[in-house]
Amino acid sequence: MGPALPIVTDIVLVGGGHSHALVLKAWGMRPLPGVRLTLINPGPTAPYSGMLPGHVAGHYERDALDIDLVKLARFAGARLVIGAATGLDLEARLVTVPGRAPIGYDLLSLDIGIHSEMPEIPGFSEFGVAAKPLDRFADAWAQFVDGGGGPVAVIGAGVAGVELSLAAAHRLRTTTGQADVTLIDRGSVLDQVHPGAKDRLLNELTRAGIRLLPSETVARVTADQVELALGTFVSSTFTLGVAGARPHRWLAETGLHQNKGYITVDRHLRSVSHPEVFAAGDCADLAFDPRPKAGVYAVRAAPVLLRNLRAMAMGRDGDLLPFRPQHDYLKLISLGGKRALAEKRGFVGTGSALWRWKNRIDQKFMDKFRDLSPMALPDLPREMAAGLREVLGDKPMCGGCGAKLGPGSLNSALTTLPAHIRADILSTPGDDAAVIKMGEVRQILTTDHLRGFTLDHALQARIAAVHALGDCWAMGAKPQAALATLILPRLSPDLQSRWMAEIMAEAAAVFAEEGAEIVGGHSSMADELTLGFTVTGLLDRPAITLDGAQPGDILVLTKPLGTGVILAAEMQLRAAGEVVANALAQMAASSGPAARILAPHAHAMTDVTGFGLAGHLLNICSASGVATRLDQGRIPVLPGASALLAKDLRSTIHGANEAAVLSLIDGLADPILFDPQTSGGLLAAIPADTGDQVINAFQAIGVGAAIIGEITAGSPGIDLV
Repeated sequence: MGPALPIVTDIVLVGGGHSHALVLKAWGMRPLPGVRLTLINPGPTAPYSGMLPGHVAGHYERDALDIDLVKLARFAGARLVIGAATGLDLEARLVTVPGRAPIGYDLLSLDIGIHSEMPEIPGFSEFGVAAKPLDRFADAWAQFVDGGGGPVAVIGAGVAGVELSLAAAHRLRTTTGQADVTLIDRGSVLDQVHPGAKDRLLNELTRAGIRLLPSETVARVTADQVELALGTFVSSTFTLGVAGARPHRWLAETGLHQNKGYITVDRHLRSVSHPEVFAAGDCADLAFDPRPKAGVYAVRAAPVLLRNLRAMAMGRDGDLLPFRPQHDYLKLISLGGKRALAEKRGFVGTGSALWRWKNRIDQKFMDKFRDLSPMALPDLPREMAAGLREVLGDKPMCGGCGAKLGPGSLNSALTTLPAHIRADILSTPGDDAAVIKMGEVRQILTTDHLRGFTLDHALQARIAAVHALGDCWAMGAKPQAALATLILPRLSPDLQSRWMAEIMAEAAAVFAEEGAEIVGGHSSMADELTLGFTVTGLLDRPAITLDGAQPGDILVLTKPLGTGVILAAEMQLRAAGEVVANALAQMAASSGPAARILAPHAHAMTDVTGFGLAGHLLNICSASGVATRLDQGRIPVLPGASALLAKDLRSTIHGANEAAVLSLIDGLADPILFDPQTSGGLLAAIPADTGDQVINAFQAIGVGAAIIGEITAGSPGIDLV
């Protein structure tokens, strides 16, 4: 196995639409060496529009609609940036995503769909629900039905409006026993549908008891009704907007050539004004062969988009394929219950068999993104040293704890160090950080680094900065300065500069929030990303160390546990995207505000990282000469972590953490106690009479800290209750 090939081209996909999802799946099966893909999407999942009416009608659970972009990106070896793009700098080739450094690209593709917001209708933004984005609508609909339902008004009587009206009526009738649905349009109902299909659909609307109001203009939407222009009112506690396709407004500011807000592309799906930019799906204007907005074109465009992105990345502009959208296609329209209408070239049919056909088509599409298998580990050489296979193990090393050795390794090494020979070093080797006295000034010094566990190097930088500050916060110091240690994967010179700019911008923002600065550092190159920081902090009081806990103190934990198992499962494509996104967001969250609440009260404090809660708690017990009683039922745990542990998923050093402390634990231990944390929370022993004050302070800043136990007299150990 030779060194990793350098990355020389960044391809950025904005939006997790159908075209991009299919491109990612195909890319994972046949990646192009030298290219790194980035997907930018507002959330960790992308809904499939074809199954939305079935979900509204109650035939599919909510999660059946979603393509898990976290798993798909990992399968494709792509970076996933969770955030909504809001702008482009076409000259500098940068994508703007609020809350983070701009994202550079060499090639860009847009597949962001459309929306059906209606800001021109007073009250709609506050009381209405747009059918697109689909995920917001699906979540709002579930909440509405669970709340008992009520009258529904649908604005827009095209195919989508009719389909969703029939679905809503079916769901309400089966769950509440009655359905009150009104379909409103300023024009005629189904005015662009084949006459035969239109007659059938009108009959279905009549059978479902749906009230039709064509040629009506909506004047206002309120919480419980829709006001029409002629002064009449329609009762509605759920007002849905489906009135046509609308382009996302931020596209108008990009400078791309557009037609009515849609990106004009040529036959190769490239922007006619900027050939390094592609567009597919509903956000694209097929000027060479105009087509209506329909998901079928996004699906059919995916192979062409994939081929052309690869060709451009290889410098083969002459190998681009043209996209030839079909002029007619099979239309399968759900009719509320498990029945559907089919129409193509004027032939129309309805029935339950057609719904089953539609369901098979939809499930086949979704099956492309289900049960993705992680890439196999590379084959080992035929001849190798004894023991190599056992050390490598049978799964990839998880990144979050992969930068850590087991707890015994470091502790054993520290015991071999000579005693202090300098009077200005006030700490001992077991402390979280070094405490150095310089005249009347006391300064702490700490260092930490993380092996890359996410392909988003900017997010990795933010998490690494927060992680490195943990010891500073735990000792009650004010962060002062940082030196960066950056080990980048092999990159072209241009990408080195681009990645470095993103990494330093994200890290600098973390330190700036704490009043600290990055003052320098060192960079090098290797086969994979590793980021770390050496941090100094200033003390205006004695350092909070591990040895001050007293019997009667209560234990406060400021972040839920579970990052280790979640990161390990994510690398094996076994963690749901929502679970991973939530864990990453927690890791990127600063513990600075929590430290400022705890420091005035803490007798002992540490940050919970690689040794897990049990290991770090026992460090406090050992240093302080006390025991502890731990209430496992009160320990906060990240959503999804316990379920993953129950499936026998473990991070790399979980077993070593457990073996190091199990003899000192009395009771049946939850595996979460041994889960190594990355950028974990603070664990503090504080006086019991300050507990209410501290918890109230956490609630005021929106941090869910928890009291999880108490310090007791006795030999170091944990008594589980």
